[in-house]
Amino acid sequence: MSMAGQLDLSGTRSQILRRQSSRKASNIFAGVVISICTLIVLIPLFAIFYYLISKGISSINLEFFTQSFKPIGETGGGMLHAIVGTLEMVGLASVIGVLLGVSGGIFLAEYREHKLVPWISLVSDVLSGIPAIVMGLVVYAMIVLTSKHYSGLAGALALGFLMVPIVVRTTEEVLKLVPSTIREAGLALGLPKWKVTLSVILPAATSGIVTGVMLAVARVSGEAAPLIFTAFGNNNFNADPRDPMAAMPLSIYQYAISPFPEWHRLANAGALVLIIMVFSATLIARVATRQRK
Repeated sequence: MSMAGQLDLSGTRSQILRRQSSRKASNIFAGVVISICTLIVLIPLFAIFYYLISKGISSINLEFFTQSFKPIGETGGGMLHAIVGTLEMVGLASVIGVLLGVSGGIFLAEYREHKLVPWISLVSDVLSGIPAIVMGLVVYAMIVLTSKHYSGLAGALALGFLMVPIVVRTTEEVLKLVPSTIREAGLALGLPKWKVTLSVILPAATSGIVTGVMLAVARVSGEAAPLIFTAFGNNNFNADPRDPMAAMPLSIYQYAISPFPEWHRLANAGALVLIIMVFSATLIARVATRQRK
């Protein structure tokens, strides 16, 4: 090899080495920046957990889960009435949110040529931007004023409406990620489109849909504003959703703004239990869908 060729080869190698070192430096810098940003995001989360654990863990006992509200001046008591009310209303809201949300997401993702798709998409975007308290006022005007009665059903309806846009958007985006070859394979077998969607497309997107549903459940589980105008709250134990019901976010809010230290203790414990409930439900759903997949 001539001297000129050797110089060109050594120059090319040096350029490659410089580019590799530059890429490594860029990767290291990007990794450091991402790590710092992640830490900044996690600091408030850990601060909340630390505060709730330090303030509420000592108040979580058997009495907290088996007893309800006690009158002012008496010590003890629990939030059984609020836990039952939250489970019932969130459960009913999930039925509304999942049925309407998944149906809307399927329509937007699988029937894009339909003339109603732009309108459904617009309505979903508008609903996602409506504050929770406004949704509570809407349900108050629709249900409470009409029936002249507060109820857990009205609260569940308000929470369900808040869940719908989240589930719609999540379902739509997840279904779009399913490869078109799967749809074509089902149609090639002679199956109608609706059966391909229900039997092939939805099972393939189950994990993502469940994640969206749990995100919606996590959001509405902590909403107190719409329940003030709908469920109203109830210091007594009540499992009938046709009557006013307590809910953990609403009870936490009422206890936290009270001047009584005993109620502050219950508010801190209730906030910790509420976070644990949402985290446990999300974890169980993710594990179940992963095993199924």
